[in-house]
Amino acid sequence: MLTKEKVINAFSQLPSEFSVDQAIDELILLEKIDRGLVQSEANEVIPDEELDKELPEWLR
Repeated sequence: MLTKEKVINAFSQLPSEFSVDQAIDELILLEKIDRGLVQSEANEVIPDEELDKELPEWLR
């Protein structure tokens, strides 16, 4: 879950003027990174060998 601190830190790095789309994109990126870290810590990842097999299908 995102924290206020993470959001404030990310927003403080945006330019002085930014669009709502830029703010939303930043929030989405933060959420995806946070979710990925949680999944990684819970060992909910795809091993490299399996990824090498599945990636060509995903890129079709």
